[in-house]
Amino acid sequence: MKIHHLSEKNSVLNHFLAQIRNVNIHQDRMRFRRNIERIGEIMAYEISKNFDYNPIEIQTPLGTKSSTEIQDPIVICSILRAGLPFHQGFLNYFDEADNGFISAFRYHPNHDEFFEIRVEYQAVGDINSKYVLLVDPMLATGQSIVAVFNKLIERGSPKEIHIGVVIAAPEGIAHLEEKLPKNCHLWIASIDEKLNDQFYIVPGLGDAGDLGYGTKL
Repeated sequence: MKIHHLSEKNSVLNHFLAQIRNVNIHQDRMRFRRNIERIGEIMAYEISKNFDYNPIEIQTPLGTKSSTEIQDPIVICSILRAGLPFHQGFLNYFDEADNGFISAFRYHPNHDEFFEIRVEYQAVGDINSKYVLLVDPMLATGQSIVAVFNKLIERGSPKEIHIGVVIAAPEGIAHLEEKLPKNCHLWIASIDEKLNDQFYIVPGLGDAGDLGYGTKL
């Protein structure tokens, strides 16, 4: 798996990352969602550099101009609910893309630290021969992304798979490298230190779904 770590070079991306981590800004849900969306836009732009393009001729009011367009269709698939603003950032750039949504969550059957990933709701179209962008803000253990990936590939064979995350733990990266095909691309805004005993990213930012949409029951 090819790993792209975007915050290794200073850019406005690091400005947005600092804000989504800042506990003094966390009460502003709109700002949190917008910053996640902005990070999605930056990542979409970087991913677009890896696509194949076709040459085209554009008619302007005064003549013609040679240009290019993305060769193959795109499907953006996000994991509910934390992935929604991140998804929107990608959709702002790939506005003609098809869209897919899958729910995946940690289920604690014994009400302790042990959990399993449950994948339930799915709304995903045809992915055959398309660029599939699987996006989710947090890569902690990596189990959710692997579970959703396995559901996706039951539907067909994409041209390429690009996984986009905002913050990742080394343990989650290692899990994806073990479980996913070598030709996958993993795009990460920031790599953090570790997972804690409850399998949350440290220093991380907390629960992205709660920060964007409020606490859940």
